[in-house]
Amino acid sequence: MCAERHLHRILGAPRRKAVALVVSLFFYAGCTKDPAAGQPGAARNDLSTMQTARVMIGDDQFEVWLAKTHRQRELGLMRVQQEELASFQEQTGQDLSDIHRGMLFVFDFEQPLSFWMSNTIIPLDIAYIRNDGRIVAIYTMAPLETRTYPSGEPARWALEVKAGLFASLGVRVGDHVQIPDSVLKDVLR
Repeated sequence: MCAERHLHRILGAPRRKAVALVVSLFFYAGCTKDPAAGQPGAARNDLSTMQTARVMIGDDQFEVWLAKTHRQRELGLMRVQQEELASFQEQTGQDLSDIHRGMLFVFDFEQPLSFWMSNTIIPLDIAYIRNDGRIVAIYTMAPLETRTYPSGEPARWALEVKAGLFASLGVRVGDHVQIPDSVLKDVLR
């Protein structure tokens, strides 16, 4: 997750993006070493302080923590326990609806993305999402793995949930993710 590492192509990129890429890669290179790894209280997102939103894929609802800053994206779901991603039920009228937990990584513009699982202790599914809300790639990622999982094409968001959830819900590449206007407006500012 620290590997919010971008797999950019410098050739043909506008000068501003090329400079941003070089700066990003230099900064992200430090993510490969975590001096706090394995120590009690090691670096992780404080989920209780993160902004949340509700996204939909078909009829399925996801309550997601929004990783909007560089540091939030860098830490992602590192050191988060399985129980913290447990679904919950919400009373909606006469019935109870399952609400799934996850994290939505929010980027300023579409770009090739690649994540890894360094310091992430539970398996996760990841879906890369374009500007138009279409899912362009889905992976199930093993815990603590340093292999990268690329988006394959430019994406604006990445949605991480507990491993196996997308398959159990029938979520596939090409499905549409409804992202709330509040998240879209925040990114467009």
